[in-house]
Amino acid sequence: MTLELRPPRHEDETALRGIHAQMLEENFEFLLAEGEDWGAVLEQVTRESRGVDLPPGRVRADFLVAEVDGVIVGRTSVRYALTDFLREVGGHVGYAVAPPFRRRGHATEILRQSLARLAQAGVERALVTCDDDNLGSIRTIERCGGELEDVRNAGADVPKRRYWIDTGGFIVMDRIRGSSDPVLRG
Repeated sequence: MTLELRPPRHEDETALRGIHAQMLEENFEFLLAEGEDWGAVLEQVTRESRGVDLPPGRVRADFLVAEVDGVIVGRTSVRYALTDFLREVGGHVGYAVAPPFRRRGHATEILRQSLARLAQAGVERALVTCDDDNLGSIRTIERCGGELEDVRNAGADVPKRRYWIDTGGFIVMDRIRGSSDPVLRG
C-alpha cells in the first residue's frame, strides 16, 4: 500500500466533491473552489502550481490528491512561500484525510511527502499549523518533527498551533519511471 501525491484529474471530480461535502461537515474546505466548473478548478490548480496569474494573496502552490491503491484518501496544498495570512495561521502545508480513511497513517505520509517537496524546492523550514483541539493533526505534525512555536488566537473559533519543521530530513528517493514527478519519501 503506497500513498502517491498527484495533481487532480478530470475523472476525480465526483470523488473529490464527495470528500469536500464530508469535510464541510467539519468546517474544512477540502477543495479550492466548491461551486466552480470542474475545468475551472483544474485550471486554477495548474496556474497556482506554475505560479502564473495568481490573484492577490495567493502564492505558488501545489494542490495534490493523495491516492492509495487507486482510491483518493485525502489531499495536500504545498505552498512554496508565506503571505502574512499563511505566516499567521495557514502555513506551508495544508493537508486533510477523508473521514473513512483516518487512523491509517495517511496523514503522516501526506505531510512527509509534502515536506519533501518543500525541501526539494529549497524551503529549509516549513510552518505547519492546526487547530488547537485537533489531536490527530497535533500527533501527525509532531511525528514529522514539528516543534511548537506558539498557539495563536487569530480570530477563529479555535486557536491555531504553529509548528516549524526542518525539511532537511525529507528527501527525494526516486523518480517514477518515465515521469518527471518525484516519488517522495521522508
